[in-house]
Amino acid sequence: MKNIILPDIGQQSLSYYLAMEEYVAGNIDEDSFFVWQSAPTVIIGRNQDLEAEVNVDYCRVHGVDIVRRKSGGGCVYSDEGNIMISYISRRGDVSAVFDRYLSALTACLCSLGLDASRSERNDVLVNGMKVSGNAFRQLSDRSVVHGTLLFSTDFVALEQAIRPPVEKLQRHKIRSVRQRVANLSEFLPPDWNVERMKKYLVEYFTAGSISLTDK
Repeated sequence: MKNIILPDIGQQSLSYYLAMEEYVAGNIDEDSFFVWQSAPTVIIGRNQDLEAEVNVDYCRVHGVDIVRRKSGGGCVYSDEGNIMISYISRRGDVSAVFDRYLSALTACLCSLGLDASRSERNDVLVNGMKVSGNAFRQLSDRSVVHGTLLFSTDFVALEQAIRPPVEKLQRHKIRSVRQRVANLSEFLPPDWNVERMKKYLVEYFTAGSISLTDK
């Protein structure tokens, strides 16, 4: 799997990175991987009800972007403390592709001495707390998995920006989304930061790289 090095044009909107996934899927034959970050953004799944899942007024007042992705899955909040992962591979059975990716991400976190495990909902947990949520999109001949990896996300903003339905919280036997999520920084030594984690992910998942030019 190759690490995709994006053009060095500074941090872009979340939509830019989703577009890069489609570009890579359509133009690079090798299995590909890249990590990125965005300014505060709510990403809503293809079939979700925006008004029911997102606190639109809060997002408008606090400058939080709202983006609808083409993949399914739940609503997530991302900021500079969250690492987004794009994993692009040959087309395959959804469960098989998810299994390959989630097994690798779980093993990566375990290699850091963390008590990482997978849930039945395509999440990755550490000490029983969710640190990663993931979604899938099937293209004509490629599969795209993109997911979060919470490192030092602002959970106050997360809890304000998204509002999962009450029945979803009840299903997890919790009162708020904050009760079931955690940052990786809570479990790692203090000398770990987002940049070090991104570098570790790239080294773990990839061998070699492909650089995209501005063109």
